Amino acid sequence: MKSSPDRPWSVGEVAERFDLPTNVLRHWESVGLLSPARDGAGRRRYGPDDVVRVAVVLRSKAAGMSLDQIAHLLERDMSGRHQVLQAHLDDLDRRMAEMRHSKAMTEHALRCSAHDISTCPRFRAELADVLVGFDPAIDASVPAGV
Repeated sequence: MKSSPDRPWSVGEVAERFDLPTNVLRHWESVGLLSPARDGAGRRRYGPDDVVRVAVVLRSKAAGMSLDQIAHLLERDMSGRHQVLQAHLDDLDRRMAEMRHSKAMTEHALRCSAHDISTCPRFRAELADVLVGFDPAIDASVPAGV
């Protein structure tokens, strides 16, 4: 940011610093995620706490949270926060498990010499949890409860 930490930042300065269009910051304000102060001319002035909130929104969106979930995270009244955050953690766990499967499948595909990767038994084994009910050979190899 071009401004010093002892004065508030304009919407343009904050947008530039975070590489965002100004209308994104205005939208986040309209849905209650931000509430920057206004100067005498009615222009938005972002203080350090506002900038932290922008960073929280960006990091949370990158982690897959919706604006509604982020609103619960940032609300001062904690009602509903724990439930929303637990649901997000559960979703992150599910997505990380999917990514681990995808990584294992990709690593095997990278090393596999099969012409048609989908016919490789070890590659197909990485899909066993998704293919349950379609292939009796796979069903027999999947632990109960999967």
